[in-house]
Amino acid sequence: MNTTTPEPALARQAIGQIAVDLPGATAIFRRLKLDFCCGGQVSLEEACARRGLVSAAVLAELAGLRRDDTVPEAPGAAALVDHILTRYHAVHREQLPELIRMARRVEAVHRDHPLAPVGLADHLETMEVELLDHMDKEEQVLFPAFFAGASGLDQPIGAMRAEHTSHGAQLDRLAELTADHTPPPGACNTWRALCAGTAQLTEDLIAHIHLENNRLFPHFERQRQGCCA
Repeated sequence: MNTTTPEPALARQAIGQIAVDLPGATAIFRRLKLDFCCGGQVSLEEACARRGLVSAAVLAELAGLRRDDTVPEAPGAAALVDHILTRYHAVHREQLPELIRMARRVEAVHRDHPLAPVGLADHLETMEVELLDHMDKEEQVLFPAFFAGASGLDQPIGAMRAEHTSHGAQLDRLAELTADHTPPPGACNTWRALCAGTAQLTEDLIAHIHLENNRLFPHFERQRQGCCA
């Protein structure tokens, strides 16, 4: 979570601004039928009252969106993998469906806008398919092989590195489709939240790839080299 706004102040903040500032909030608001787009000018507290919701309960859900970006100090491989699974794999699985939904909405509602992000939803769907496949291979094959002490892992590690390079190219295309994650002047809250979300996805995926390429994989490469010395 990027914001450090205390919860009482958050309750008084416009729900539309919360949707923009807090990636993941749109999914909660949509499920609770809280209008953050056209009705986004009212406070969260007022929006909850109109829907007969307890604002404290909604604030608790929003608090659950806070992400711990702290990498375990001097981490072993097991701690690194646990951090990657909870901070990145699980989060990507939450991020992408909501971003796809918002992209479809923005493309449909603003299809006549000259800066409409045409093709964004399709690109996000492609990213989702490939990233889910990548994470499944890590979770079901590569990570268990690490801890089983398997040998001959150069090829699967190399394959994961190559897929990371492909993910990086997809992020470049994502930046192109979103004008570098910048909504146009006067954009609705959904469009603004979409751009904030694609920016957060980009930041998260870059950090995810960095941890695996530069922290996790070399750990096992050094371990293997040590065993062969």
